[in-house]
Amino acid sequence: MDSDTSLPILNSIKTPQDIKQLDITQLEFLAAEIRKFLIENIQQTGGHLAPNLGTIEMTIAMHYVFNTPDDSFVFDVGHQAYTHKILTGRLDKMTTLRQRHGLSGFTKRSESIHDSFGAGHSSTSISAALGIAIANGIHKNHNKSVAVIGDGALTGGMSFEALNHAGDSDADLLIILNDNDMSISKNVGAMNKYLTRLISGKVYSTMKSKSLGFLERMPMIHEFAKRSEEHLKGMVLPSTLFEELGLDYFGPINGHDLPTLVKTLQNLKIQKKPRLLHIITKKGNGLKSAENDPCKFHGIAPVQSTTSLLPSYSNVFGAWLNNTAKKNKDLIAITPAMCTGSGMSEFETNFPDQYFDVGIAEQHAITFAGGLAVQGLKPVVAIYSTFLQRGYDQLIHDIALQKLSIVFAIDRAGLVGADGATHAGSFDLSFLRCIPNLTIMSPSNAKQMYQMLNTAFDMPGTVCVRYPRGTSKVDQYINDECIKAGTAEIMRQGSNIAILAFGTMLEAAMQAAEELDATVVDMRFVKPLDETLIIKLSKSHAQFITIEDNAVNGGAGSGVSEFLHQQQINTPLTILGLPDTFTEQGSQNELYELYGLDATGIINAAKQ
Repeated sequence: MDSDTSLPILNSIKTPQDIKQLDITQLEFLAAEIRKFLIENIQQTGGHLAPNLGTIEMTIAMHYVFNTPDDSFVFDVGHQAYTHKILTGRLDKMTTLRQRHGLSGFTKRSESIHDSFGAGHSSTSISAALGIAIANGIHKNHNKSVAVIGDGALTGGMSFEALNHAGDSDADLLIILNDNDMSISKNVGAMNKYLTRLISGKVYSTMKSKSLGFLERMPMIHEFAKRSEEHLKGMVLPSTLFEELGLDYFGPINGHDLPTLVKTLQNLKIQKKPRLLHIITKKGNGLKSAENDPCKFHGIAPVQSTTSLLPSYSNVFGAWLNNTAKKNKDLIAITPAMCTGSGMSEFETNFPDQYFDVGIAEQHAITFAGGLAVQGLKPVVAIYSTFLQRGYDQLIHDIALQKLSIVFAIDRAGLVGADGATHAGSFDLSFLRCIPNLTIMSPSNAKQMYQMLNTAFDMPGTVCVRYPRGTSKVDQYINDECIKAGTAEIMRQGSNIAILAFGTMLEAAMQAAEELDATVVDMRFVKPLDETLIIKLSKSHAQFITIEDNAVNGGAGSGVSEFLHQQQINTPLTILGLPDTFTEQGSQNELYELYGLDATGIINAAKQ
């Protein structure tokens, strides 16, 4: 990347040590330059714009006070770590963000020694940073461990498990709570800055420690003093929750005020107990359009991308949800904090009493649905494939074991593109197929997806409909039809080779079949399989090829293989799917080609 002469300070930063040579005024100029760079660069590469605009000053202050990689920064989710990447020697690579062979959109240990822990999913930072802090203690070094977590991530139960453990430890852990869900209120003013600086300083900490030691020998006065302190802090600071969990609480302070951030972090660096700094930031800060609509600008596509007029699979689900709810008041829609991404915004507005956003709490979402189901309601859980992994025990123990009637609308199944391995839905067929009492469907287009959702809603028991990120080439999809359970459909009659296509891999199968003169089957159901059709095809074809957008190990092709083995059918089978590795990032089409999940890949497999 050629140096931008309008960014003189930014271009001088090659390592985190370089910013330590700057004064506060220069740090504020640096923040402005990074903000300008991010706005321009993310519009070209795509990525998480609003979250990163809100954490520039925080990240600069962290690197100014602490020393990575000796000190560890653990960013929750990691989608707000672009400034961290810039300050740790990756500025020249930011034009490759989220592209194949480029920088990850999240923190990634293999990418930089300054990325102390990989991320992608929410609510993990406190647990990881606590582990690092305790390990530092075991190694008897003086390195610091800092967890950065947003207010949204605190809705995840794992955060509270980690807070509970941290408060009961003596770990040298600093938690920075980045609160961007509220405007900077009146208590974030001069008086609050003074109080925060005071109570984070060495003098106050020493006085508090010594006075408590003295008062502990006088139980009645100690209890009175403790309660008085709690009530006083409760009136001035929202500290009660964290103090009760055993963490020292500081803040809230303005997360865009660099001088205050630096001074406060310098004070907190000296301390060694578990402690939490509460900062208030504005998502999208510095870009009015992002400030006014932080949800829209949370993640943006590159400016060169063309907007498809075809329906996305998420939008198809949203339309089905609205139309079905009009006819059935027992439908209850549940999302773990992915309303917009799952296409549920209109449903939330139209059917507020039938809609529940439970926050970043996948485990709770699933068992909550179970409670609704036992009372005769029909829950529909909209969840990304990669996040369903987090509720696996609940799916088995609380739902499938009890044969509860719930629909799981599993979005972003298979390869998702630029978000990479942390968000790819590579494993759902493998981990779902082995669970008893489950029906699993995988649509090949939008109309079929609508039919499958109709079918799933009418069926008893637990039914999963898994569909990919992206659009369908079928734009007329609304219908009242259902599909008979466990039935496949022959889409092209050929000879010798039978291609069994699962989900949207059907299109590549049809293209390959023209050259191979192969039979193509839209399998539709992963569980149960259309066993009658497979037996029939084995008698008239010399070769089977299965193709799926899922891990080869344990996936739909494995199901076909198991059935052939059980029936002692010796027809050769080639299974195409994702290899036994974590997938790369890149566009979906690039990755389909890379892993042989396109027409060329099928043709090559057939010839080999």
